[in-house]
Amino acid sequence: MATWNSRGLRGSTLEDLINRTNEKYLESNLALIQKIPTPITPIKIDKEHRHITLAYFDQKSTVDYIGVVQGIPVCFDAKECAQDTFALQNIHRHQVAFMDRFEKQKGIAFFLIYYSHREQFYYLPYAHLRYFWDRAQEGGRKSFRLDELNPEYFLPKKNGVLVPYLDLLQKDLEDRPES
Repeated sequence: MATWNSRGLRGSTLEDLINRTNEKYLESNLALIQKIPTPITPIKIDKEHRHITLAYFDQKSTVDYIGVVQGIPVCFDAKECAQDTFALQNIHRHQVAFMDRFEKQKGIAFFLIYYSHREQFYYLPYAHLRYFWDRAQEGGRKSFRLDELNPEYFLPKKNGVLVPYLDLLQKDLEDRPES
């Protein structure tokens, strides 16, 4: 079982960039996005310094972020990738199931992937993830390559916003079939 202190600082820089972006969006009245903490049960607590030194995860987390953008419910997860191939084992079945249910309730679900070796962010719409996921479930590749991604969903560099995903959220909305 994974423990709270066994994961190190994985993703903390990415999380910080997204949190700062969400603060900027909040200040501009563009979005209200909350980081969802992973529920933990403490095992050891350093009473002198009043912090948890060992804990285990209570339950499977669903997504990293959830909120609303101009009246549209959104949820997303952030992932980091150090190569041009993203292994689908980094996404869990319960996350896909949650996002599927979220979309069926007229919400927008997506992944933000940071390709650290390229210093590029990618907005992966849920429908695109679902294509790769279903392909893997049917015996196909258990990953997707950078060259399989739609180049229009790479996040642009933008002054004042560290991870400018709202522009790509708009594109995601525009690219969806009318329902």
